[in-house]
Amino acid sequence: MPGAGYYIARRGVVLLVSYVAIIIIIAAILELSGYATQIYQAMINELVRADVDALVKAHQGQVDPAYIQEYRQNRTIEYMKQYGLIDENGNPIPPYVRMWRLAFNALTFNFGKTKEDLVAMVVPTMPPASITYIISVVLPRTIIVVTVGELIVVAIALLVGPRIAYRHGTFVDRLVVAYAALTSAIPLWWLAMLFIRVFGYQLGWFPTSLRGVTTPLNDFWSNPAQNFVTILWYITPPLIVFTVISLGGWLYGIRAMVLRIVREDYVMVAKAKGLPERDITRKYVMRPSLAPILTNVILALAGTLGGMIITESVFDWPGMGTLYYAAITTGDAETIVALFVIYVGIYLIARFILEILYVLVDPRVRVR
Repeated sequence: MPGAGYYIARRGVVLLVSYVAIIIIIAAILELSGYATQIYQAMINELVRADVDALVKAHQGQVDPAYIQEYRQNRTIEYMKQYGLIDENGNPIPPYVRMWRLAFNALTFNFGKTKEDLVAMVVPTMPPASITYIISVVLPRTIIVVTVGELIVVAIALLVGPRIAYRHGTFVDRLVVAYAALTSAIPLWWLAMLFIRVFGYQLGWFPTSLRGVTTPLNDFWSNPAQNFVTILWYITPPLIVFTVISLGGWLYGIRAMVLRIVREDYVMVAKAKGLPERDITRKYVMRPSLAPILTNVILALAGTLGGMIITESVFDWPGMGTLYYAAITTGDAETIVALFVIYVGIYLIARFILEILYVLVDPRVRVR
């Protein structure tokens, strides 16, 4: 029978191969589908038009049409080189070459620099800006809102969920089920807009746009106490909205996981023996429920690092979701691939951690 080390190593190799395959597929979708080329071409046309308009305006319209045409062609060629559509000799670079170059750079974490104003301004900074630097600045902002919000929700659910399962069919149990159904039907972004409307515009308790959080974040150590209070003021609205919406689903999920175990015969016997509820929960209920709970918790926390595109856009929070939106709308293939590399890597690391925890929680999995 293979040991735990062999099982973990085998799962690690499978996850690593999956990681490489996913990055190659993403690069192929962007380049071979023509999506990146079309976006780049549209952006080049817009940049060239802006340059030509600036030239004509600078010379008050007194420019030879032949010179304008030559200038337009030269600027087009220059931008096509910058975006990797042609080489230094002016020859077109085939999409499959660009695909493999994009995949290789992604797998070696050579993300390069973004030339897009919308992407760089999420930091904010000016292009060309290092994509690695942008992600390193933006990722902590998502962590202090989305990931912290998820941790708060999980902590509450783990504390309250098992107690609700013990009281199956009571008024409290029915209330939690109704709350979960209600929050599942309400979009997070809709409640965010309602919160901003009431507590931002009408009452003035919180800011209506959270983009200003970049100032206290960047200058945090100049005045830690004051900046901490300011940051807390900014992050309170998304934390409240996220907790209200997410808590219902987590309570219902933990309740369902624990409820199945509570109905087992050995739990009924423990109750009949008069054992304290705390001991029954810890020894007889939570341990058998640990594997599915760990799966949900760790994968949920890993998923939060990708941000929330719509919700962050509503709050104007400069996090990973906003960066995703900026990269997609501008067709910034390098940034899109970099974000996928980070997100997929985090997800697969979370899966690998789960494989290790499964062996510790239930050694029987090593024989699979």
